[in-house]
Amino acid sequence: MSKMELRLAGSGGQGVILASVILAQAAVLSGKYTAQSQSYGPEARGGACKAETIISDAPIGFTKVQQPSFLMALTQKALDTYTRALPESCLVLVDESLTVPENLSGHRVLCLPVLRTAKEAVGRIQTANVVAVGCINQLLGITDTETLKKAALLHVPRGTEEINLLALSEGVKLASAVHAEKHAPAGSPGKKKGAK
Repeated sequence: MSKMELRLAGSGGQGVILASVILAQAAVLSGKYTAQSQSYGPEARGGACKAETIISDAPIGFTKVQQPSFLMALTQKALDTYTRALPESCLVLVDESLTVPENLSGHRVLCLPVLRTAKEAVGRIQTANVVAVGCINQLLGITDTETLKKAALLHVPRGTEEINLLALSEGVKLASAVHAEKHAPAGSPGKKKGAK
């Protein structure tokens, strides 16, 4: 890894800012240079929300994401808004409930059940952001699992440690399934909708 530019987007209340902070913290604990920022829509909860993290092996000059190498969207509005003029090299992760716009036809898009996993496998929809963190780290290889856990535990509310560690684990499973599918023989069953 030389430099990653991550953009996470959703609505206020989904925790995308916390997810971005945990990923940035994990990078810092791994000795990487990191910059993290966020912006809200006019409404704190339910409005548009975007968080960005730059992770680099070298000092970071400009601290805003310019050419995203990774984008995650958890709402349709976020997906439609932040996929305009994306570099074709950008990996896009979207929740399975969303409709992928035609302008992403040249990108690698992963449609994964982030929200459903939080609700059904973890038992709490509010952990979707931490499910996403586990998934993103597994896809991008930002740090090792133990360092990611340490980063998460520094930022999740006291008393929620166990359920958030479960959410991380479930996110890792989601991404691991994608990797297994990528290396499966052609024609294997179970190809995920939207995966390229």
